[in-house]
Amino acid sequence: MKYKIFIATSIALSALFGTGCTKVLDKAPLDSYTDQSVWSDLTLTEAFADNIYNLLPTSTYDWGNSINRSYILSCASDEGFNKFDYAGVRSVITKGILSPDNAGDFDIWAKNYYHIQNANLLLSKIDGVPGDESTRNRIKGEVTFLRAYAYYQLVSDYGGVPLVKTPFDLNSDFTVPRSSYEECVKFIVDELDLAAQLLPASNNSSNIGKVTSALAMAIKSRVLLYAASAQWNPTNDRAKWEAASAAAKAVIDLGQFALYTGNYADIFTTFNEELIGVKLSGKQYNWNAFDGVEMMSYPSGFHGWAAFAPTQNLVDAFGMADGKSIADAGSGYNPQKPYTNRDPRFYADIVYDGRPLGNPAYVDYRVSSTNPTGTQAEFYEGGLDSPQGLDTWNNSETRYTFRKYMDTTYDFNATTQTNKFWILSRLGEIYLNYAEAEFHLGREDNARKYLDLIRQRAGIANPLTESGAALEKRIQNEREVELCFEGHRYYDVRRWKIAEATQNVDIGQVIINRAADGTKTYTYQTLEQRIFQPANYLLPIPKTEINRTSLQQNPGYN
Repeated sequence: MKYKIFIATSIALSALFGTGCTKVLDKAPLDSYTDQSVWSDLTLTEAFADNIYNLLPTSTYDWGNSINRSYILSCASDEGFNKFDYAGVRSVITKGILSPDNAGDFDIWAKNYYHIQNANLLLSKIDGVPGDESTRNRIKGEVTFLRAYAYYQLVSDYGGVPLVKTPFDLNSDFTVPRSSYEECVKFIVDELDLAAQLLPASNNSSNIGKVTSALAMAIKSRVLLYAASAQWNPTNDRAKWEAASAAAKAVIDLGQFALYTGNYADIFTTFNEELIGVKLSGKQYNWNAFDGVEMMSYPSGFHGWAAFAPTQNLVDAFGMADGKSIADAGSGYNPQKPYTNRDPRFYADIVYDGRPLGNPAYVDYRVSSTNPTGTQAEFYEGGLDSPQGLDTWNNSETRYTFRKYMDTTYDFNATTQTNKFWILSRLGEIYLNYAEAEFHLGREDNARKYLDLIRQRAGIANPLTESGAALEKRIQNEREVELCFEGHRYYDVRRWKIAEATQNVDIGQVIINRAADGTKTYTYQTLEQRIFQPANYLLPIPKTEINRTSLQQNPGYN
């Protein structure tokens, strides 16, 4: 089986010119390292391993490369809208015309197998690299985790994939059949267990951003939750739910993490006790090829691009301050006062018309008699952040932007982006994983307990009383709200087998008109009609790969 896989470009093969070269040509190049030197120096081996970290999602958008699986996934689900069609999300994914020919940058097949090849190469060499054994074991644990993560991403997108466990060379037999989903999950879980044994329990100030045994356990929890869900467990095998429950509880029982009880928005911008694992991003200059989450998501009148925006659908998923759905009788929701008395997470996660944002010192150009500090978002027609505002090209089509992950002290006049992390896992997700597994095992009291812990942390005091199908719906809603803009919704609706309902929907926007006396009227309308085909529960294997290998294509794409 041929893969579009290459050895890392920073590693140069030695002895290209034989032994008859002059002494000048015999010298090692100063801008690269020979294959032999990498596998004889543990420092260089670690540098090789660090390159494999690039497969993890980050808070930056990497133009023209295989897609970064972070906030782009929001716009491929009903929670987000991308006006610029990055990675073909609007023109292909949400139009329901996905095929083996057109997945483009949304496809991760080649990217992930590239990193798997490099992981296999390192794991085949590292035991022979001299140096400190504890350092060697840590590097081995990191790369074992990263290879498992690459396969977790692949099986989430494609189902069962070829399990390649040893490095290819020019003499390899490239024909490797697809393993079953179950075989892949077993391999991933076994590798995560091995990584957890080799990795340190936690990070310190010198290795922030490195993977740990706790993160390996957290990703195991997610993998087993997915495997137990309807997409992959149509018979509702109880043993799979027991495994998912035990994996989540094992992370909780570590006692290393706690729900963050400070300002909720700070979970996503500060290092805190809830974070299990993050991927760091280096500071980048504005307007370069790697633009950060603030540039991508701020409203246009603040000099952001509003490229990734919440849908009205997501806004409506946030309930009221007392925990009731906006559709519940007696909730008090008023569509003409839509931002009053909502779930506290709404105010932490969403920028809506009238919401303060940013540092007044950086937005003095926005000051007016109706916006005395300049910080109020103005999505109403004619407002600074509207289609008629300061930057008509970048206005939010939905009339919302994301507040989550935003550094509100960010200065667009500065020369660098923030050094922002992307959350790979946090304890809030693990509580939700555990609650869902416990529900499916019939332990509803425990499910409600962990859901209530999440809700109470957010500021919702009323305990849950739902049971049965209503409780399952509540679990799904809590994940949609608590984990929005974190890359979960795309996979959740697929594993629950509800994507035909949630993805075949009209994506909503709000149009706000402001009268001379300052009163506003809100009109809700369709922004985009989306289509989801049954085949779209999985991505198609790229046609180029099928042509090379004759692999079996996923259903619906032949």
